[in-house]
Amino acid sequence: MTEDKKEKQKEDEKNSVAGPPEEKVLAPEECQKQRDEYLAGWQRARADLLNYKKEEMERFEQVLMFAGGEFVLKILPILDNFNLIEKKLPEDLKKDDNIKGILRLKNQIEDFLKIQGVEEIKTAGNKFDPNFQEAAEMVEAEGAESGTVLEEIQKGYMINNRVLRPAKVRVVK
Repeated sequence: MTEDKKEKQKEDEKNSVAGPPEEKVLAPEECQKQRDEYLAGWQRARADLLNYKKEEMERFEQVLMFAGGEFVLKILPILDNFNLIEKKLPEDLKKDDNIKGILRLKNQIEDFLKIQGVEEIKTAGNKFDPNFQEAAEMVEAEGAESGTVLEEIQKGYMINNRVLRPAKVRVVK
């Protein structure tokens, strides 16, 4: 190897060997300030995550509640038919064991709906309330105050303090 090549190789080795990168040394106050910023950012992110989880659980509960309401709406016509059967049934047949079995089915459906949070809207003798009732007919009646529910045509129901189906009623003019 020639002298020039050796010299050039030494120079390349000198330039290629890099020392540790120069680090900026921070003052203790700056370190504490940076630490406080990181801690505050982490705390905000944690609080945001907890709030998000809480909101999602509430949304999920609402979805389940409304899905349950849709299911109950499909059962209500069956219960209406049981109520109609019971209403039109002669007294002497109510003592028959087969009829008692059918009426027990009606009671089971009512119990199931109560467990689901379904409540019947009370109407008879109350003032008409368009939030909970639907006036199917306006009738004249002596001795009854105007705006009073005279008769219930179809039962209304609420689920979790929300009207599921308004009651259909006859109202005094």
